[in-house]
Amino acid sequence: MKMILKASLVAALCCLAGTALAADSAALWDKHCASCHAKDGSGNTRMGKKVGVKDYRDAKVQEALKDDKAFKAIKEGLTEKGEEKMKPLGDKLTDAEIMELIKFLRSLKKAP
Repeated sequence: MKMILKASLVAALCCLAGTALAADSAALWDKHCASCHAKDGSGNTRMGKKVGVKDYRDAKVQEALKDDKAFKAIKEGLTEKGEEKMKPLGDKLTDAEIMELIKFLRSLKKAP
């Protein structure tokens, strides 16, 4: 009986942790990404339009973006022709937080 209770407690804590991470990733998105990429990932912001960010709601855009490239872009930033397109966040976010941002980005994709 104690074993079942412990297993239930562990499962409940894992579910709560997952919910907290989802909320945290949305907060991270809002803090670090939404000003350019928009809350919904559309890129429909003044800065997003200026630098030409992609619409991450689009399934084709999501398919073309690989997790390792997204991770590197978030961590190291992006430059194009010597011009900074995206600031690096590696000094502000842990690798785990960057992975959570990528999961959040993936959640923005609209169903076909």
